[in-house]
Amino acid sequence: MTNLLRVAVQSKGRLYDDTMDLLHEAGIKVGGVKRTLLVESTNFPLEVLFLRDDDIPQTVASGVADVGIVGENEFEERCQEAEVVRRLGFSKCRLSLAIPKGKPYDGVGWFEGKTIATSYPVILSRFLAEKGVKAHVHVIQGSVEIAPGIGLSDGIFDIVSSGSTLVSNNLKEVEVVMRSEALLIGHPQMSAEKRAVLDDLLFRIEAVKAAEDKRYVLMNAPTQRVKDIIAVLPGIKSPTVMPLATEGWSSIHTVLDEKRFWEIIGQLKALGAEGILVLPIEKMIL
Repeated sequence: MTNLLRVAVQSKGRLYDDTMDLLHEAGIKVGGVKRTLLVESTNFPLEVLFLRDDDIPQTVASGVADVGIVGENEFEERCQEAEVVRRLGFSKCRLSLAIPKGKPYDGVGWFEGKTIATSYPVILSRFLAEKGVKAHVHVIQGSVEIAPGIGLSDGIFDIVSSGSTLVSNNLKEVEVVMRSEALLIGHPQMSAEKRAVLDDLLFRIEAVKAAEDKRYVLMNAPTQRVKDIIAVLPGIKSPTVMPLATEGWSSIHTVLDEKRFWEIIGQLKALGAEGILVLPIEKMIL
């Protein structure tokens, strides 16, 4: 089918896992992905093309894939002509400069005349130029973090998530150059038919993302305290209030950010709320 939306996706790793979770939550079924390059969804006009992460920007820019889900770091490094359709908010990391733990550090000028090992020479060179620092950029693929330990470089520029890899290689993070997350990127000249499918996909993604960290909260309260309780609820629009079978009591339903709930739970109880029930939300259509 010519109107199938082709989505380029990383073939393994954390971004693969997060992307497949998003498609699943959006109700899109993609099966049989093991060692398969191209897989068609069984219930949505979409097919998934599995690639190396660094191949995704060019694949989308050239139109081989209509859209792709890729790390912002790879998109910036490859400098391909594709549009950012949506920031996805997962697979977050940062690109940072790191040096051996025992070295004193007094600012980015420390790298003047030094050698920096990296798999991201474009982003690093741009940063160094902005800071007016002249350093030798040594491009390597693979285990960048071992370079200082074997005398290949004075420092490194690489992805940092938890920082445990740096610690295990006796390195310390000294400069955060950019923060990265997953992006949905698109081919600039997508057909109207493909754009319509993309709009449907975005509708589903928005519903999934809107529900993130949201909880459906139900509580019982004396009817005379309903207005006071509503006043402290930072939910979306107006809560639902329904009378209970017991006279003088009402049930209040609302949606809250999970982190905000714990801030106001004491106030709710003090105002007479009881039987408070907190439920997860899978999707939310705004």
